[in-house]
Amino acid sequence: MNFSVLEQVRAYFDGRSWPEPWPEVASLASTVGLMLFVAWLSDFLARRVLLAVVGRIVARTHTDKDDALFKHNVFKRLAHVAPALVVYLLAPVALEGYEVVVEAVRVAAQVWMVLVVVGSLSGLLNAFADIYSSYDVSRRLPIRPVVQVGKIVIFGMAVIYAFSLLLGKSPIAFFSGLGAMSAVLLLIFRDAILGLVAGIQLTANNLVEVGDWIQMDKYGVDGDVKEINLTTVVVQNWDKTLSVIPAYDLVSDSFKNWRGMQESGGRRIKRSLTLDYSTVKFCDEEMLERFQKFEYIRDYVKDKIAEVKAHNEEKKVDTTYLINGRHLTNLGTFRAYVKAYLENHPQISRDLTFLVRQLDPTPQGIPIQVYVFSKDQVWANYEAIQADIFDHLIAVVPLFDLRIYQQPSGADVRAMFEGIELEEIEPETSAKE
Repeated sequence: MNFSVLEQVRAYFDGRSWPEPWPEVASLASTVGLMLFVAWLSDFLARRVLLAVVGRIVARTHTDKDDALFKHNVFKRLAHVAPALVVYLLAPVALEGYEVVVEAVRVAAQVWMVLVVVGSLSGLLNAFADIYSSYDVSRRLPIRPVVQVGKIVIFGMAVIYAFSLLLGKSPIAFFSGLGAMSAVLLLIFRDAILGLVAGIQLTANNLVEVGDWIQMDKYGVDGDVKEINLTTVVVQNWDKTLSVIPAYDLVSDSFKNWRGMQESGGRRIKRSLTLDYSTVKFCDEEMLERFQKFEYIRDYVKDKIAEVKAHNEEKKVDTTYLINGRHLTNLGTFRAYVKAYLENHPQISRDLTFLVRQLDPTPQGIPIQVYVFSKDQVWANYEAIQADIFDHLIAVVPLFDLRIYQQPSGADVRAMFEGIELEEIEPETSAKE
């Protein structure tokens, strides 16, 4: 707007014959009202016209990356600079003769513009974070901690600049005073500083990525990482609850990251069957004949029988007693069957660790451990595969004349005393007559 319009309005009211002090009041009210109207009009045009034009340009682009700018109201916030700029430019004319008021209004307009610009920059950083998150690299190098640090720096500088405007001092004087306030600032921003350091360590060492499955018993956390912020890490547990962990604790404390399992292409199955000592024995002819009918170990049993027989004949072993020479046992044959069964299982990986081993004996029996990897990593499928395997193994154990150890239950105790009549004991008389 041409400043001469305000001057003409002021001259019009000054030239009228009004009782004191109405000419001055009317002149001041008219110029201030006109200034405010122009400020409102500029805000209206900036929000309606400018945003509409920018919106059409964004809609015609072939990429959806610029939609994030509208989502976070970057242009809408920036449009509010227009009324503050109008007030800043027209205040000396509208409030001519009131220098103190003019200075106060212009300072307020500057502070308003600073706040608007800070809000726009904050939205711009959020939009940048959203755009960055659409790329796969964001899983390995999360940008939100950096964005949050950037916001803290921007807001801090804006506050210092606003105070410098209000107090009429140079911003350099405030920055020079930060040294004396460093201890207070460290105390106030302790979590932010620790989180920033932790975020740098997590990123540099690639300890945690968005989407990783982590487990941290200290906080009862067991689920997928959904977000890595400046001071916290958000995890969605398997029961769909959300846990918020201090980022620094992921560096200073221990946790389990299952990413290695996910990248390996398999998921570990580690489970044992405990067999009763008293059922382990050497194989007799009937057992060997039976074992040769089992499909998975038919060739194994035939080869072992020939190998043992050749060894005993070569050493001229007296096989009258089974303690002499070599003989097959039902336990060893069972282990061979478990190994052959797993080797033929379509869901068990042969490229990863594959073990069927006997662990140290315990008071409960002899543990036979299965240590293999399932090809399917999906939790429900993995559990089904594991259950099917051990359903089968538990069912075939009796076919090897073995028995799984199980602590006696109430039913076992009742069966032991079944058919036994307990004598009723007569109470002894306490005194003889």
